[in-house]
Amino acid sequence: MGYETLNVDVGNHVAVIRLDRPDAMNALNSTLLEELAKALRSAQDNEKVRCIVLTGSEKAFAAGADISEMSEKTFIDVYMGDLFSKEVGAILRVRKPIIAAVAGYALGGGCELAMMCDIVIAADTAKFGQPEINLGVIAGLGGTQRLTHAVGKAKSMDMHLTGRFMDATEAERSGLVSRVVPAKKLMDEAMAAAGKIAEKSMVTTTAVKEAVNYSQDAGLTDGLLFERRLFNALFATEDQTEGMKAFLEKREPQFRDR
Repeated sequence: MGYETLNVDVGNHVAVIRLDRPDAMNALNSTLLEELAKALRSAQDNEKVRCIVLTGSEKAFAAGADISEMSEKTFIDVYMGDLFSKEVGAILRVRKPIIAAVAGYALGGGCELAMMCDIVIAADTAKFGQPEINLGVIAGLGGTQRLTHAVGKAKSMDMHLTGRFMDATEAERSGLVSRVVPAKKLMDEAMAAAGKIAEKSMVTTTAVKEAVNYSQDAGLTDGLLFERRLFNALFATEDQTEGMKAFLEKREPQFRDR
């Protein structure tokens, strides 16, 4: 399938989706979001794909939503049209692990898109921010909620109210990203992580994603019960039997996703 705003490559059980609007610093317009939702659904449906890497360019992962597309919209336009809701919903319904490989600017919608992913690996050139307040609006793709979960109320308020950017070092220290690597090694690190994930049982990686994401919405008691039930359920799988047997036999497991 050809895309206007994306480049997609599938190999070694990993789908690499690269945002490609270089003239707009990968700003998220309706075409890009629709194509991204389609590409992610395609990766989800592709039995050969076991992990997804989402990235942009050296200059920008995504420098926000496309303001030129939104500036003339009215309240009725965005409210009744439920702007971005369908595409975001499609992204969040992907059950396979998604790694965001972020270099350069990840601002506004770009920062929110990175936070929708399961792991964020940042180049040392990365800068994160939610500067929507400078436009007279607030984050609209989950930024006030996910950023607060990731870095806490104090830093979230600081970023949303002042519009300041957070560099990669602060982002790692604050819990927004999982690791920071030299820019030249970003894709190598992301692909190595994706390769590791692709080796695991897809039944188990799916359960991990569901359990961790559930913790973002549920209280601790409900989250612990949900985790325990998934943990129990995995003992009904062949992969659990193989994984523990392989550990005891000191060999690599041969998972079959069963």
